[in-house]
Amino acid sequence: MVGVTSIQQSQPELRARVSGERSVQDVDARLGERVRARRFETEMSQERLAELLGITFQQVQKYEKGVNRIAASRLLDIAVALDFPIENLFAGMTGSRQKQDATSASVEPALATPGAHELVKLFASIESIKVRRRVIELVRAMSEAEGKN
Repeated sequence: MVGVTSIQQSQPELRARVSGERSVQDVDARLGERVRARRFETEMSQERLAELLGITFQQVQKYEKGVNRIAASRLLDIAVALDFPIENLFAGMTGSRQKQDATSASVEPALATPGAHELVKLFASIESIKVRRRVIELVRAMSEAEGKN
């Protein structure tokens, strides 16, 4: 059996949470990204989500940016307002503090940008593999040109 002392020495982050210290963690930022992505997917404004939750749109912004932690009860309210199973907000997250894989780390923020879901839907509707490749080449060239400015 592991003693309390060894837990405290090996997991200072856990000790801080147990002792009542609160700070925003990586998981808070990822939850915020997923809330924002789902909000974009449903074409709901921050103002509308805030209205449904009975909070200010600034608070919604803070949740989405991961600046403020989302309480469990509020997270459930958000899932209901966005018609999204709450477990989907946690999909792929582990109970440990390990970093998420590089693919999901780069895709989640991208999906939380305006227009991303529409772009993905339209891209998926293209049947031709050649046309899909050309779209990717076009977007890559535009992205590289934007980066040079």
